[in-house]
Amino acid sequence: MADELKPAYLIAGTDRPKIDRAVDRLRRRFAVDAVELHAAADLSGADAVAACNALGLFADEGRLIVVEGVEGWKADDVKEVAAYLKAPAPVTTLALVGGELKKDAPIAKAVHSGKGELLLWDAPQRALQKWVSEQFALHGAKAAPDACRMLLERIGEDLYDLSSEIDKLSTWARGDELGAEDVDRLVAARAETTNFELTDAWGARDVVGVLEASEGMLERSGDPYSKTIARAAGILTSHIARVRRAQALESQGIAAKDAAVTLKAHPFYVGKLYSQGRNFTTEELRSATVRLAELDHALKGGSRLPTELELERALVEITEPPALQASR
Repeated sequence: MADELKPAYLIAGTDRPKIDRAVDRLRRRFAVDAVELHAAADLSGADAVAACNALGLFADEGRLIVVEGVEGWKADDVKEVAAYLKAPAPVTTLALVGGELKKDAPIAKAVHSGKGELLLWDAPQRALQKWVSEQFALHGAKAAPDACRMLLERIGEDLYDLSSEIDKLSTWARGDELGAEDVDRLVAARAETTNFELTDAWGARDVVGVLEASEGMLERSGDPYSKTIARAAGILTSHIARVRRAQALESQGIAAKDAAVTLKAHPFYVGKLYSQGRNFTTEELRSATVRLAELDHALKGGSRLPTELELERALVEITEPPALQASR
């Protein structure tokens, strides 16, 4: 991003770790209390514009409005944003974050026409080994092809897990080329376990299971707890956004196998999203999104409680069934 802030950014694609890093860099340019986080499922384009135009305590220093999941916005929402960007608020930056979006998508055209910036990054679907190699290069490290291949075998295709391991391996290598023997010695096999354990336990409303899965992530990560806790919160936030969208599609009478095309995901995975969506009401999923936004604020200095306790409290609140909540 250029030093001078744009009135709007569209940060989207399937390379979620890269998108998260870009959003985090943008957020660090503002005071913590000057950042507002919203979900597009709860916020219309008109509401987003109203948030941008509202005067706040940080009107002189700058404000950041982040809206997640804008790929689900309708034409009317895009029109509102396009109209706003013709004369945007001078001290407010609007960050629109989404999944896979093309440069010719209506929201992309609106941001581009409004002198905003498009940051669209997609992870290759059939060339993940190349993506892994490129990520090592971004960290100033070099990895042999067999090392990249072994890392994929050990970790699987989850971009968050891969990014975490690449970061650790790059630091360990200190400029030396990484070989397969290094990955074999330093990386424990855990492909497609930690993230799915967490999201599956949440989707089943298994409080004990979700707490155990989060504890497992903390123990196996090797990263500082604060970093792993933030990653767990991010995983759940993204997953719940997908469940909400699947739930909305099912309410429209769209079968899971047909929704797989819309969501650009494997039918088996979409079936799981549909199944989990049936375990929650629409309001519960909306509340879970809000609760995770509150957790994000707490993790960034908005609470004096230990980050582990903040995570545990949030996990219990967004997971336990209504009957248990009522009995407490």
